[in-house]
Amino acid sequence: IKIVICRTKVVFMLRIRTITTGSGAKAVQVIYYLNRKRIVFKHIGSAKSEEDLKELLILAEDFIHNYTPELPFEEEVKFDNLMYLHKTQFIGVYYTYAYEILLKTITQIGLNKVGTQLLLDLIVLRIIEPVSKLRSIELLNEYFGIKHRRQSFYKSAPSWLTLKNSAEEIIIEFAKKSYDFTFDLVFYDITTLYFEAFQEDELRKNGFSKDNKSQQPQILVALMVSKEGFPVSYEIFPGNTFEGHTILPVVQSFIQKHSVKKLTIVADAAMISMDNVQKFNQDKLNYIVGARIANLPTSLINFISKSLNKEDGKNIRVQTDKGHLICSFSSVRFRKDKYEMDKQIEKAKTLVQTPSKCKKLKFTTVKAEKVKLNKELIEKTTKILGIKGYYTNLSESEVSNDTVITQYHELYRIEQAFRVAKSDLQTRPIFHYKEDPIKLHLLICFIALSVAKHIELQTGISIKRFKNELKKVTDARMLNQLTNKEIKIRTQITPYIQQIIDKLNLPH
Repeated sequence: IKIVICRTKVVFMLRIRTITTGSGAKAVQVIYYLNRKRIVFKHIGSAKSEEDLKELLILAEDFIHNYTPELPFEEEVKFDNLMYLHKTQFIGVYYTYAYEILLKTITQIGLNKVGTQLLLDLIVLRIIEPVSKLRSIELLNEYFGIKHRRQSFYKSAPSWLTLKNSAEEIIIEFAKKSYDFTFDLVFYDITTLYFEAFQEDELRKNGFSKDNKSQQPQILVALMVSKEGFPVSYEIFPGNTFEGHTILPVVQSFIQKHSVKKLTIVADAAMISMDNVQKFNQDKLNYIVGARIANLPTSLINFISKSLNKEDGKNIRVQTDKGHLICSFSSVRFRKDKYEMDKQIEKAKTLVQTPSKCKKLKFTTVKAEKVKLNKELIEKTTKILGIKGYYTNLSESEVSNDTVITQYHELYRIEQAFRVAKSDLQTRPIFHYKEDPIKLHLLICFIALSVAKHIELQTGISIKRFKNELKKVTDARMLNQLTNKEIKIRTQITPYIQQIIDKLNLPH
């Protein structure tokens, strides 16, 4: 085996030479002749057996075949086509495929224009394995071989705080193109995120906790999503803010930022109040919110109960000071509500019989220092079993009762988004103690949530299952001990993984 190399009109021929060393081993070399002198171009190795000698001769042939003649002549050459397991060391795995897919998804949404590569990498890792920002920098190197300096994070992070509006703009534009988002229908809800601390400040306040962490300071996060559950905006409030006071400033800011002309907001019962109703009507905003039937006057409850008459699927519309009240009856809801009521009544009866063993319960009352059953409340509750109410300022000519009910029931999609944010992206608990790091944490989580929800909507599987499937495609890191070079070998992409990736329609 030989290769001819021309260098300044001199012809070199690489040859394989085998010699016997002083120890009796067979040394394999790649040589060439220059001015009648033999020059060792590459020492392949020494063999102590015929089997080892055959392997070294094959490696020498591979070396010559893969040598690309370039100037200068001493430049390092390829030597990677052949790899022997006993001369190769396994040094770990990378999840580069998962990184590539998530980064392509970020680019597809347009979020690659938001910030630096470090910010995008932190968003990717928030989906793959949510940890602290500094730990993320370590895992980027460990999982993907991507190196960032801590100093780069400290230097860049303050500038990222200004990216919230531009990130929302990009996400909304993508929602318009991919999900036909038109602002006509937006879903709103809030959640609480607690801190691993017990000291309050201007932002972190104790308040009603949805995480049952009333002793720890928290913040409120308001989220707006499309009818599919795709997030389009968020805001942060101090932890002691009453949730009913959040909806108006969030919606008004959203309308102003995006020049929205028509909007219907869908929210739960906590958002309805006379002040909010007046403001919505004043600003010509449409709303569909839940109604607390138990808080209605007894006369109205009697009318609703009699009108529905426990007919499955029947609904009525009544004019109230909070807008049109639409009520519907469901036999499934009736059975569920009655089961819960019966359990509470049994507990109340136990309390009446042994008042010292229990605390005050829903269906009990105290008269003359004696605990008794609250029969009036039991009667009232019985009348509203199976009934669900909704307030709206949309007239029946604008939207039917059935449509109002259907649109309100889509509110579960925002609850799904919160579950993804809290569980899969581990938005809480929050370990930051200053306002700017808290806001940056929420920005990264919001962008990661938009990527995760897009993946779920397109593939039809959860983001947890999606990332677990991606992590099955690994790049084995192998060190060729003959050349001291690292070789990466990717596992085969299964048909199922390819199928779910195809659903994303990622750019090539």
